[in-house]
Amino acid sequence: QTTAFLCIAGFLLISLNAAQDLNHFPENFVLAKRNGHSVTLNCGDTGPEKVTWKLNDEDIDFEDDFEQKGRHLIVKEVDIPLLGEYSCWRGEEKLSSTYLLQETEEGEDIDSLLTCRAKSYDCNFNCSWTDSRYAVVRLGIGPECRRGHKSCHWVSSSGQLKNEGFQFELSHNLSPYAEESTMVEVTAEAIDNPFLLRRTKMFYLREIVVPDSPQIASSRVVGQQLSVTIEPASSWSTPHSFFRLEHEIEYMFRDDGRIERSSSSLIPKRISKLRARSRDPLVLSPWSQWTPWKNVTH
Repeated sequence: QTTAFLCIAGFLLISLNAAQDLNHFPENFVLAKRNGHSVTLNCGDTGPEKVTWKLNDEDIDFEDDFEQKGRHLIVKEVDIPLLGEYSCWRGEEKLSSTYLLQETEEGEDIDSLLTCRAKSYDCNFNCSWTDSRYAVVRLGIGPECRRGHKSCHWVSSSGQLKNEGFQFELSHNLSPYAEESTMVEVTAEAIDNPFLLRRTKMFYLREIVVPDSPQIASSRVVGQQLSVTIEPASSWSTPHSFFRLEHEIEYMFRDDGRIERSSSSLIPKRISKLRARSRDPLVLSPWSQWTPWKNVTH
């Protein structure tokens, strides 16, 4: 019994070590359900010659867990020790390689893992993957990606920032001038050891629009008031006459340090500094970040 346990433990260790080295999405992989059902793997070559199979570069023991039918390998009751890289060989020639991964358990909430933001209604938006457990993550847009089809165009991360996870820049083909009726489908795939997580996040573009901080272009005295000109951020959609923004100004009184806010461009003259922020009034988007405080001298 001790010998059998050591063999199983050794096999498990080999399988996990191989999966831990997987820091990219393999060209070919099969995703197994978490129900122990069998999976059939195919050798890429179509010739009549006999082939042999390896798991993580080790010869396969066909006693209980595997069955070979011609050039196909049946993996019975998929579990952790049977996950990893399967390769088929003709003599010393490696014909193909397929990774067998298993889907993660249910319960991973995509909204807690993936956040998306658009700076405008233009064609690009950004997403951040915040869970550092996963070694590699990719995103795709559309039903092909949700279904895991080969035709999906996957986008790799632009890098993993310290404590901020993976960063992505995605593109969509929605018209910024039409009334939005189609939701954006963003599917994420992430690998953690021999497991793969696939989840889809759906939203309207208007739900993720948050403008960048505006620019305080100028201010001038008009009687006892100060007229402030606020310009949208350079990243905001144009023309500005169509993509209107609402601005809010926060200011500090010079005499007593009191702070107030105004949605009007006319504010009291006797202030020491001011700052501004913007939002889309049509969809009541979240406010942008405040601009830095700007000293007022007049």
